[in-house]
Amino acid sequence: MSIAHLRKDYQQASLTESDVAADPIEQFGIWFDQALKADAAEANAMSLSTVNDDGRPTSRIVLIKEFDQRGFCWFTNYDSAKGKDLAANPYAALLFFWSALERQVRIEGRIEKVSSEENDAYFYSRPLGSRQSANASAQSQTIANRDLLEQQLASVVGTFGDQPPRPEHWGGYRLVPEKIEFWQGRSSRLHDRIVYTRNADGRWSIGRLQP
Repeated sequence: MSIAHLRKDYQQASLTESDVAADPIEQFGIWFDQALKADAAEANAMSLSTVNDDGRPTSRIVLIKEFDQRGFCWFTNYDSAKGKDLAANPYAALLFFWSALERQVRIEGRIEKVSSEENDAYFYSRPLGSRQSANASAQSQTIANRDLLEQQLASVVGTFGDQPPRPEHWGGYRLVPEKIEFWQGRSSRLHDRIVYTRNADGRWSIGRLQP
């Protein structure tokens, strides 16, 4: 079959203005819980898109670790490619796609770093191997081969044992949302798109976008 003819007709559900909560964070929580209950593959996985100082966009998958009224949070190496992008241009976009529910959530907003206290609390809750790897890897930097990476990990283990510290360059970002779109697939590509936009007074307005 030609790639051009690969398609799925979405028919599971609909989405109207009366279906959604007045607050988009509450609505996200509802959909996120439904994705978990539907056993959607890695429901906490999201595409993070950033733009560097040359105006070139890049995307990668990261895992959300917290969301609340402050925004959507994930953790990474601040010296990574995405960290450098966000230092140059502190705005980003997130995208969740839950195929099992025929749904997307698109989120845009500004970026801020989370506090050192929050960084420590999450870092020291991680599995030991993940904490050791955070110390061993200079994320996004080139390396000659896998053996050297394994040697760097062995050095960290030899130095810190089972108590590796949180590196200064490792921590969290929070996207403070300015726009959140809830997308529900519908038949014949006539999808439902409900969008929340934050107004200057901090309140949210709700509208519908054409598919």
